[in-house]
Amino acid sequence: MELAMRTGAVLGTVAFQLGPFAVRWYGIIISIGMLIGIALAYRETVRQHLNPDDLIDLLLLLIPSAVIGARLYYVIFRWQYYAQYPEMILKIWKGGLAIHGGVIAGVIVLLLYCRHKKQDFLRWADIIAPSLILGQAIGRWGNFANAEAFGPVIEPGSFWSWVPLQVYADGAYHHPTFLYESIWDALIFLFLVWLIRRPHRIGTVFADYLIFYSIGRFFIEQLRTDSLMIGPLRTAVLVSALGIVIGVIILWRIEKKPVVDVSLPPEHKVGSKSHRESVKKKRD
Repeated sequence: MELAMRTGAVLGTVAFQLGPFAVRWYGIIISIGMLIGIALAYRETVRQHLNPDDLIDLLLLLIPSAVIGARLYYVIFRWQYYAQYPEMILKIWKGGLAIHGGVIAGVIVLLLYCRHKKQDFLRWADIIAPSLILGQAIGRWGNFANAEAFGPVIEPGSFWSWVPLQVYADGAYHHPTFLYESIWDALIFLFLVWLIRRPHRIGTVFADYLIFYSIGRFFIEQLRTDSLMIGPLRTAVLVSALGIVIGVIILWRIEKKPVVDVSLPPEHKVGSKSHRESVKKKRD
């Protein structure tokens, strides 16, 4: 039983070779997460009777911005290393994408896009949030392939020996914090999909994403041995605390907004008789 649990990174880093080019599991897994997220967001956009072309335009800006933001964030907080090896900055296939950097960059781009197009930022943030958290749940398995994002050592025969998919690194097996976060993210995804399909206040889905993801990351991050740091403090813990605060503020700001069924066609205006009857029927 213990042997089965202490598997380490069974995938390895390279999936296959194309001539001189190595195609790595990290890139494949991140790409799979993105593609599934895009399909999910597209389906939700159609369900909400919004223009899918707007989503495509938005994603063409969001995806590269998020990748650049995730890498830039990581490089900034590992600058002591990258200042010595600047040639490594662009080698993202070896790991080093910080989701907080990607989310921050994505939010900024989404805000600018919605302001320019005169669209509802929270409406689009709600649509993207389930895709984002699902992409995070899938993307964490890229950390498994790279044998990174792990926690403290699990001693043979200890209480924690039952934990599956322990990461082998530095001559020992470690807590698979990537697995803990992946499971947490998957649970949040299921909740957000349930929530967005029920009558709710616009902005609730995005706010709940910020709150619940940040709560999980706040605690899981404190197990990791490879955290980005600001002095003696873990960067992700600080950003997670900020994410919880922002999520709570959003919920407070939208508290007086009407509860809506986003699946209603445009002619069902909020507050109209048909809208009220539809919301009541859904609740019943």
